[in-house]
Amino acid sequence: MRMAAVRSPLARVAVFFLCLSLVIVQGYVVREESPHNLGKEKVTQLHFFFHDTVTGKNPTGALVAKPNGTFPFNFGSLIVIDDVLTTGVDRASKVIGNAQGFYALTGLTELSLVLAVDFGFTTGKYNGSSFSVMSRNPITSQTRELAVVGGRGQFRMARGVAFLTTRVLRGINAIVEYNVTLLHY
Repeated sequence: MRMAAVRSPLARVAVFFLCLSLVIVQGYVVREESPHNLGKEKVTQLHFFFHDTVTGKNPTGALVAKPNGTFPFNFGSLIVIDDVLTTGVDRASKVIGNAQGFYALTGLTELSLVLAVDFGFTTGKYNGSSFSVMSRNPITSQTRELAVVGGRGQFRMARGVAFLTTRVLRGINAIVEYNVTLLHY
């Protein structure tokens, strides 16, 4: 049996979109179960302190780029970090991990950073696990909210939010309190 040819331009367009929608619907597969057997989604609350030391003895951050002819820590500066995470505001508190990544000073009218940092845990229940932040950080605000965009280990496929409060500020060196809520598998 032969199908009649579609002669009307409008009918041709309609048939084209009908076929296209069938291809799209047929190509889209909904999975009730993860291909990686991730299990049930969990919620984890974390609290720790981030120690960022860019100047002085034993820095944990390094200025790697700055615009020509400007003060080292102005708009356009890029700092790479390997900062310590502790259980308390005091640097002598128990070390639970480190934050590795970088931040760029990005604010022209307000002092703000863009962070791309992985927070890795090296002790305790979350040893070997980490979560990542990629977000804007307006550092002069009392409390800031940053986006959690991923994770590994026990924080696999993490998403969530980190609330930051600067507890100590000495020049450009800071101790920042993190309260983090993670949704993960």
